[in-house]
Amino acid sequence: MIELDLSDRIGALRQTFSDIRAVVGVDRLERQIAELNEQAGAPDLWDDPENAQKVTSALSHRQSELARIMSVERRLDDLEVLVQLANEAEDEDSATEAKQELASLEQTIGDLEIQTLLDGEYDERGAVVTIRSGAGGDDATDFAEMLMRMYLRWAEKHKYPVKVLDTSYAEGAGIKSATFEIDAPYAFGTLSVEAGTHRLARISPFGSADKRQTSFAAVEVIPVMEEAQEVEVPEGDIRVDVFRSSGPGGRA
Repeated sequence: MIELDLSDRIGALRQTFSDIRAVVGVDRLERQIAELNEQAGAPDLWDDPENAQKVTSALSHRQSELARIMSVERRLDDLEVLVQLANEAEDEDSATEAKQELASLEQTIGDLEIQTLLDGEYDERGAVVTIRSGAGGDDATDFAEMLMRMYLRWAEKHKYPVKVLDTSYAEGAGIKSATFEIDAPYAFGTLSVEAGTHRLARISPFGSADKRQTSFAAVEVIPVMEEAQEVEVPEGDIRVDVFRSSGPGGRA
């Protein structure tokens, strides 16, 4: 007989999710989407391509954020139904599915909870990541490529759009450098902790002496910024200095 009781864990998830909804401000998010939808539907939107890009990008990010919240809410409701069905039908497969979904939801809600702590000025923006190999020869360039694959797989796992902007391949193994953009809400806030010099110590697969090799790679993470608008400088703030040569002129 199956007695699947996940009520305590589901209840804890619902409480955490309720706190997340309050911090995110779902009502505010829906109002922002409505306003951006109205702007995106303007017939003269693309008369100003820069503003159009700004509006459509903001709309896409807000819709993605709301979709994640609503998806989690539906999954929590479905999970409770699945647990009830597993108990009523004494179905082992449904019980296993419920446990797996619960574990997945705990991970998803944990990720959302972390995002609510990212309140820096640029944390909610997308990220541009640059990786450069450092000292260590082929091991360093191989390590740089390993880092790139790791970040790209992380983005793929979360279904974040990625655009590779530049890649410089090494003559031996791996890459000299690479730059890519992850266009997702809070990508910068999440990845900013990865910035800095990374070190890998291992038995080198590229040497014949089986020696331990230490290699380095640098990771730079910057937020995706809106294109700079034209800046007006008051004439009174401009100072022009003119210098005249005191020596003889003419050609040599």
